[in-house]
Amino acid sequence: MAISESTINEIKYRNDIESVVSSYVTLKRRGKNLIGLCPFHNEKTPSFTVYPESGSFYCFGCGAGGDVFTFTKLIENLDYIDAVRLLAERSGISVSEENFDNSLSKLKEKIYEINRETAKFFHEYLMSDAGKWALDYFRDRGLKPATIKHFGLGAAPDSWDNLITHLKSKGFSLSDMLAANVIVKSRKGSYYDRFRKRVMFPIIDIRGRVIAFSGRAMPGDTSGGKYVNTADTPVYKKSENLFGMNFAKSHCSESVILVEGNMDVISLHQSGFQNAVAALGTSFTNEQAKLLSRYTKEIILTLDADAAGMKAAARAGDILKNTGLKVRVVSVPDGKDPDEFIKKHGAARFSAVLDGAVNEIEYKLLTAVGDIDVNSDDGKVKYVNRAAEIISESADAVERDVYIGRLSKKYDISRTALTSRVEQLRKTNARKDRKKAINSIIRPKFDTNAPNPEKRLHPSAAAAEESVISVLFSHPDYFEEAYKRLKPEQMITAINARIYRIICDVLGSGKTLDISDFSEILSDGQMGYLVSIINSEKGRENPLIVLKDSISVILDEGNKKSAADIKNMDVDEWAENLKKVIENKKRGKKE
Repeated sequence: MAISESTINEIKYRNDIESVVSSYVTLKRRGKNLIGLCPFHNEKTPSFTVYPESGSFYCFGCGAGGDVFTFTKLIENLDYIDAVRLLAERSGISVSEENFDNSLSKLKEKIYEINRETAKFFHEYLMSDAGKWALDYFRDRGLKPATIKHFGLGAAPDSWDNLITHLKSKGFSLSDMLAANVIVKSRKGSYYDRFRKRVMFPIIDIRGRVIAFSGRAMPGDTSGGKYVNTADTPVYKKSENLFGMNFAKSHCSESVILVEGNMDVISLHQSGFQNAVAALGTSFTNEQAKLLSRYTKEIILTLDADAAGMKAAARAGDILKNTGLKVRVVSVPDGKDPDEFIKKHGAARFSAVLDGAVNEIEYKLLTAVGDIDVNSDDGKVKYVNRAAEIISESADAVERDVYIGRLSKKYDISRTALTSRVEQLRKTNARKDRKKAINSIIRPKFDTNAPNPEKRLHPSAAAAEESVISVLFSHPDYFEEAYKRLKPEQMITAINARIYRIICDVLGSGKTLDISDFSEILSDGQMGYLVSIINSEKGRENPLIVLKDSISVILDEGNKKSAADIKNMDVDEWAENLKKVIENKKRGKKE
C-alpha cells in the first residue's frame, strides 16, 4: 500500500461514506441502505445506492461504484492519491509523501505552476507597450482596468517562441510545457508557442488554479480560427469546467446565469451579475450540470436567440432537468447576446429581462411555433400536437393541467381531447424510459469494454467466481477452505483472478478484508464491478455450500479444453490434461 494502512483506515473513519456522499447527493434511506439520483449520469428514477455497512456505493444504471476514495476521485475528477489527500485535508489528517509514487501528482503540480506563470506572462504583455493592440481591444469591448485585472486577462505576442523562452528561463522543461499544452511540437521535431497574436482568457477552477487558456483571434484575422483552446490535460477537461465558476460560486446560491461566451460572462460580472458562467467551447455537458447542482438552486439559460441557440437551450434544459435544479430561459431582445444588450441598454434593462425569464416548458411552447402557420387548421393541429409532446415531458400534474387549459382555450380545442393526447404521450415516454433503463443495466454485461469482458465467453465460470468473491467478503473465515481448493491462477477470467489474488494476500496475512484494499489497485470500472458483487445476493444463503459448488464449477471449466486445443496437444500434454480431469473428478466424489 502506497500510504500506510493505518492512515487509510483513519481517513475512512473520519470520512464515512454516507456523510461524504450526502454532501454531493440528496439521499433517502431505504432499509439499511440509502438511495439517490446518480451524480455520474442523468436519471429520473434513483438507481444510486450507498451501503454504509460495507462503506461502498453502486449505481445500477451506469455501473459506477467503489469506496469513499473512488467516489471522491469521480466526483472531484482526481486521481487516487489526490482523493486521499483531499479527504485527509478535510478531516485534519497529515499524509506523508514518503514511500509512494506520486509522479502524476507532481506532473499536475508542475502544470499548475506553468499555467500560473503563463497567465502572468500574458497579463504582463497585455499591460506593456507592445501589448497595446490587445488592451485597446478589451477597452473597445467596454472592459474596465479593474475587470481586466480581476479576470487575469492577457495577450499572446505575435511570436513563435516568446513563451517558450520565458518558461525556460523559469526552469521549466519542454516536456512539461507540452503536458500543459502551452506549446506544440511540429512534425519536424521543433517546438513553438501554441497561442500567438491572440487576446487570452485564463480558465480558473473552483480552487483558484489556472488550468487552461482560451485565445481569441483579433477581428478580421482569419489565419487560424476564431478561438484556440487548451486541449484536455492532466489538470483540465473542458467538459467538466465552466468559465467564471471560480468567481460565481460565491454569488450563486439562488441562481446561475448560463451564457454562451467568455465575454458575456466578463461583461455580466462587470455589470454586477456575478453569478454568470459559460461552457468552455463545447455543448453543455452532464458534468457541468453536476458541478452547478452543487452550488445553486436555479439555472437561467440566456443562450442566443438564433436556431443554434434554441437548440443549445433545449439540450441544456434536458440535461439540467434531471439534476433537480429549477430551469428558466431568457430570450434576449433583438437577438443580441448579453454583452451587446448591456452595452446598448444597461444593466437595469438586462435585470428586467432576467425577471421575465420563463420556465423551460413555456420557452419550448413559445419557440415550438417556428414556421408553423397556426391560423390554418393543419397548422393548428401540427402545433398543438407538438405542444402536447412538450407538456407531456412535465412530471408535475398541476403544471400539465395549467398548460393544457391555456392551449385548449387559446386554440379552441377540447380540453378532454388534449388531456387524453398528453397522457397517451406520457405512457409512451414512460415505456421508452423503462426500456432505456433496463437496457442501461443489461447492456454492460455484454459490452466487451465492461470490467469483465471474458464473462461472455465463460458465463458459468464467471458467475461462480463472483460467488466465491462475494462469500469471502461476507465470510472471511471460509478463506482457508477456499484457498485449499482454489488458487488465484485457477480462476478463469482475468479480473476475477486479480480480485481473488488480492483477497488471498489480505486474508492470508491475517488482515481484515476491506473494500479499500482494492481502490488504489483496480480501475474505476473494476471497482464498480467489485462493489456490485459484494453487495449482491450471491452466497447469502448456505454460503459454505455455495462456495464449494462454485469452486467445483471453476475447476471443471478450467479443465475443459477446446477441440482445437486438444488436437494441438502432444502426447505428454494430453496425458497431463487427462490426469487433471481424473483427479478433479475423484476430489469431487470425496467432497
